[in-house]
Amino acid sequence: MRDWFSISDLAAVLLPGFPATRGGWEQISAREGWERQTQKVRARKGRGGGVEYHIDLLSPEALTAYALRKLGVVDITAEDAAKGGDEPFTPAQEGRDARLAIVSAADRFARAGGLSRNVGDRLFAHLYNGGKTPIEPWIRQSIRKLSRGSLARWRAHKASGAVARLAVDRGANRRGKGALDAPEIRQFILAHIAKQSFLSGAHVRGLLKARFPDRFSGAQPPIRSVQYAIAKIKSEDGELLTRVSNPDKWNSKYRPTGTNSAPVSRLNELWMIDASPSDVMCVDGRYSVYLCVDIFSRRLVVYVSKTPRAEAVALLMRRAILAWGVPERVKTDNGSDFKAKSTQRLFAALDIEIELSAPFAPWQKGHIERAVKTFQHDCASVLPGFVGHNVADRKVIEERKAFAQRLNEDDASAFKNILTAKDLQAFCDQWTAVYGQRPHSALAKGVSPFAVANGYPGKIRRIPEQDIRALDLLLAPLAGSDGMRVAQKQGVRINHSFYLAPNCLPGDRLFVRMDPEDMGRAWLFSADGEAFVGEAVCPELAGIDPQEALAKAKAMRKQMTEECFVTLKANMHKIGPLDVANALLRDKAREAGKLVEFPRPAEAHDTASLAAARDALGDAPTSVSASTNRSEIGSEPAPVAQLPETKQVRFRRALSLEAALARGETISTEDALWLGGYQAGHEYSAMREFFQDFGEAALR
Repeated sequence: MRDWFSISDLAAVLLPGFPATRGGWEQISAREGWERQTQKVRARKGRGGGVEYHIDLLSPEALTAYALRKLGVVDITAEDAAKGGDEPFTPAQEGRDARLAIVSAADRFARAGGLSRNVGDRLFAHLYNGGKTPIEPWIRQSIRKLSRGSLARWRAHKASGAVARLAVDRGANRRGKGALDAPEIRQFILAHIAKQSFLSGAHVRGLLKARFPDRFSGAQPPIRSVQYAIAKIKSEDGELLTRVSNPDKWNSKYRPTGTNSAPVSRLNELWMIDASPSDVMCVDGRYSVYLCVDIFSRRLVVYVSKTPRAEAVALLMRRAILAWGVPERVKTDNGSDFKAKSTQRLFAALDIEIELSAPFAPWQKGHIERAVKTFQHDCASVLPGFVGHNVADRKVIEERKAFAQRLNEDDASAFKNILTAKDLQAFCDQWTAVYGQRPHSALAKGVSPFAVANGYPGKIRRIPEQDIRALDLLLAPLAGSDGMRVAQKQGVRINHSFYLAPNCLPGDRLFVRMDPEDMGRAWLFSADGEAFVGEAVCPELAGIDPQEALAKAKAMRKQMTEECFVTLKANMHKIGPLDVANALLRDKAREAGKLVEFPRPAEAHDTASLAAARDALGDAPTSVSASTNRSEIGSEPAPVAQLPETKQVRFRRALSLEAALARGETISTEDALWLGGYQAGHEYSAMREFFQDFGEAALR
């Protein structure tokens, strides 16, 4: 131990509960008036000069902490010093530290008084037992009584390096057998601190007395014992308490995870994408960052978006596809931007399989979760406008900012939001380029993502350069929520504005995408999105003359429809005045013919008895034989006027007149007019079909 220290030496020791900076110790020096005690202040020897202070100027608390630190009893780091030494100790550890502090105080007492060790120890023990030494209460509570022999024994253990022998646990034999160690008591305390983690020892002691009056009817357990019980439960059941109180932290810290949760064997076999609010505040507010990671190579792409939305997913995919190629599968969470119709339609159009992780299961896509954390801590934390990763970080930054303002200091470089969204995107692009060149622990032999991608021997799917424009169309944002619109006379209505669409007719259902670079322009597709229809322009938003645009739209519509109009008129002229009526009547006749019983093909049936009966009667055939051909019928026209007016009779008359005309004979004007009208009717067509199929049987 040294007797003289400079301010820098005190700051470098990192005493628990005391400042770790020169400024903090200078405030303590000024407050306690060290400079006025000239006999304990001297000029510093050596390079740099300055002053040194005697160890007696330190308070008992600082002196005890310094003794513990210099003796190596507790390994205190800068982080431990910032906490103020609040770590819980077991009774044995507290006893050890108390004995070391007493030995240091006794040595200081003897040195300050110029006493020998024996005399000094005897006098110090007397003063200690009388309560007249400046010792912390926790030390006196641990060591109730002191003797010169105890001081000599403790000093010998310290000098020999057997400091552990000073950690006497007098309650070791009783520990675990007290009332607070009973299983039901332990479960009771565990349930209450899990429900309300901020309960103090006094609160828990009161709850125990109310719940177990028979066990704590007499003297209550010491508050210190209850505090030890709570600390022990929190230490031993930390995993269970974390699972109940903070499921997200439990998932991150305790949930078992495999080292190969997403096995892949090819480049672009599986991508994972996710979004998170950026920990950087821009000049116009806080933006979100969308990240995409290729599991095989661990490459990253970052896209900055004002709000989480499906269009941001599309633009992130465009960046990744143009840089890496087309993936086979993409895994996301259940966010609305990832489940949107436009996102689903995009993946289907590009032949990309989409996988959704289970709700509230971030560990199923741990690669992208880790990538987001890496971005926030490695990139965002060094940018202007950094707001912290959590509430605690943000509070520290706000307090620093408020302190700087009180001192009228310019804090623009550290706290002012000076980045635009474009600036943030540029920083993200630079960071991903550096990240891709760094060795990655998850890759074989610790190579970089760039090296893995560059050395991949297989093929990847890439969109040809000439099709990039087509890709942009697929990635363009939709009009409204689903992109569906119905054309009107004025055009296609989008966001309360009409877009002229000369290639569409009123009533056409269209699938509409907007041009992200020109809000006055839209692309029109068929309702199923499979066929491109044309472009639509809003003159007001596009910055062109509305009258000129309307005139051009009318000209295009006229040119498109003129050819169809001419063809339609020509086809209309080909239709005669009776064509429609005759066609309908023929259809009706065919339908009516289906209601009668068609004559079936037959063969003559004869027997000996029938022949005998004919011979007996002596009858001769009087009807036209079935074997009579059409020429015979035509050569001897039947007296149709004497037959009943049936359709068979009328058709026989028509056959007779046609046969006469075929032989070159002249028929009367009345017969010619009748034949022409009959041939134009539906009955003639139907009967001719029957006659051609069944011959004379159709005329009976």
